[in-house]
Amino acid sequence: MGTAADLPINGTLVIPAAELGWRFSRASGPGGQGVNTTDSRVELVYDLAASQVLPEPLRLRALARLQGRLVAGVLVVVAAEHRSQWLNRQAAQKRLAELLRQAIAPPPPMRRRTKPTKGSQERRLAAKNRRGAIKAQRRGTGSAAED
Repeated sequence: MGTAADLPINGTLVIPAAELGWRFSRASGPGGQGVNTTDSRVELVYDLAASQVLPEPLRLRALARLQGRLVAGVLVVVAAEHRSQWLNRQAAQKRLAELLRQAIAPPPPMRRRTKPTKGSQERRLAAKNRRGAIKAQRRGTGSAAED
């Protein structure tokens, strides 16, 4: 993943280590007695609102798209699935990079509105008529119920 400190996002964008913060704590899960002594849970903290790396339009797009995950403009990614802190650090970096990649991606092109084709309209109406005929057969004429 580039240098050990910097975090590459795409071909041109790299977040320097100075903008990343790390917190470590004890994780639950497998590890036997070592789980009580090792700080293997990793929290990667990135202040997206104060970032100097992202250009302004990309930063605003990322802030809008990640709004539900941000606390005061700060994005926190947690990794605790591995027993080693190093593997959890790498997992957190990959997660942050993928989150930012998706957040700064350009929006998809607008959908072009089209009309239903003549054939699809005819098929839909034919299916409705068939379904109505089935239901009409169930009803019968009504005179059998009166007798």
